[in-house]
Amino acid sequence: MDITLKIWRQKNTAIKGKFENYTLKGVSPEMSFLEMLDYLNKTLIEAGKEPVVFEHDCREGICGACGLYINGRPHGPLTHTTTCELHMREFKDGDTIVVEPWRSKAFPIIKDLSVDRSAFDKILIAGGFINIDTGAAAEANSILISKTLADKAFDAAVCIGCGACVAACQNSSAMLFVAAKVAQYAMLPQGKVEANERVLKMVDSMDDLGFGFCSNTYACEFDCPKGISVEFIAQMNREFLWAKTCKK
Repeated sequence: MDITLKIWRQKNTAIKGKFENYTLKGVSPEMSFLEMLDYLNKTLIEAGKEPVVFEHDCREGICGACGLYINGRPHGPLTHTTTCELHMREFKDGDTIVVEPWRSKAFPIIKDLSVDRSAFDKILIAGGFINIDTGAAAEANSILISKTLADKAFDAAVCIGCGACVAACQNSSAMLFVAAKVAQYAMLPQGKVEANERVLKMVDSMDDLGFGFCSNTYACEFDCPKGISVEFIAQMNREFLWAKTCKK
């Protein structure tokens, strides 16, 4: 199949970027989207041109590094799919595909399609951990946790921190990411010890880093590749208000 790629090129944050068009012939429908970009870069290098910079690591939908804005949606047209799991069979011969980086003040562009997502790391450093000495692995039945609660905590913990929620939000809010990270600890006994301190620090860090506010459009849930529910945002808001009350 032959496709036209309209790709955002930008040398760095300080220099204004622009879209550039590339015609790519002989694309296999079985290629992943990242393999297609590898193929594009191979043709650019062979032609003596500068390749397109994009992020990737595991290419298995686990690490969250591959996030791209494809045809107006984070990670492309499929639900619950990361960019690296998206295949070219989802497009048609002759299609024009628009590829952009995440757009957010908190995610400054490094180069081309690569953005600096270290803001997420700073939020986690602020409170996304527990301080208790866990020692060796405890016997499975020594801390009784209902399966319902354990499953819900796991539903939050599957967040890979890709930033699709920020890219999808009209306000560039990171509420879904922060809510998932708060919830995965707050619902389990080990994380309850410093639950109040955690939610306050992580929300304050999110605000300080320049992420926008949540206006409940649910775009974050819709475009999250792991299907994280906005219910966790409501839960985090309750945790935050309770922590504020206890602090007074």
